[in-house]
Amino acid sequence: MGFVSRRVSSLCAFSLASLEHFTAVIQFGFVTLFVASFPLAPVFALLNNVIEVRLDAKKFVTELRRPDAVRTKDIGIWFDILSGIGKFSVIINAFVIAVTSDFIPRLVYQYSYSNNGTLHGFVNHTLSFFNVSQLKEGTQPENSQFDQEVQFCRFKDYREPPWAPNPYEFSKQYWSVLSARLAFVIIFQNLVMFLSVLVDWMIPDIPTDISDQIKKEKSLLVDFFLKEEHEKLKLADEPAQRSQGGGHESRRSRVASPAPSGRSQQGSLASAGSQHTNV
Repeated sequence: MGFVSRRVSSLCAFSLASLEHFTAVIQFGFVTLFVASFPLAPVFALLNNVIEVRLDAKKFVTELRRPDAVRTKDIGIWFDILSGIGKFSVIINAFVIAVTSDFIPRLVYQYSYSNNGTLHGFVNHTLSFFNVSQLKEGTQPENSQFDQEVQFCRFKDYREPPWAPNPYEFSKQYWSVLSARLAFVIIFQNLVMFLSVLVDWMIPDIPTDISDQIKKEKSLLVDFFLKEEHEKLKLADEPAQRSQGGGHESRRSRVASPAPSGRSQQGSLASAGSQHTNV
């Protein structure tokens, strides 16, 4: 026992609860904010958490003293932080999908500019023209891989061609794609928020069986308290009933007491009459 007590006293007290929460929140932020850029992040986070759970279990058993249990309603401010990160991650992922990928330009081309409703000619649609004669001095390529003279080159952007009234300005396709991207961000954000609220409503914080058990316990407590109150009222009413009962009995005795005196008067009269006859 002495060795055990010395061993327990030598262990460090657990005081890293805030640090544990902080690392979990950082991991949650990285996974949710950039999941569109790296879809395998949740898998690696899961593996990390599985390993960390076992390491923390060993740490709590062998390296730290058992922490004092404190009763709390929830995780406190950490819930608000996680909720804010989740809402912010929806906006970030919506912009990542809309801006960094060709998902929106492909949809715009397929449903607005394609002749047959397919993606045939999409690459050519995304390329703009540039007149190589307008290159600044010293920026021309030194060697060309083509035998013939090149007059125009193509680059990926939505710009007006050199022969347009406003050359190299943003074209109508650019503004249509930009508006479609912004519309996608708004629709995606509201849709995800609606689904999160719907899932939160469908899955209660407390399971149904536990909530029913809590209601039963509350009803039993209410019945118990009501029973105690009734017993207290009965105990409080008993002295008053006893006093009232004693008053009724005294009144009855007072009413019934003159009857014997009447009988005694009749007896005295009878004895006097007998004496008179004897005389």
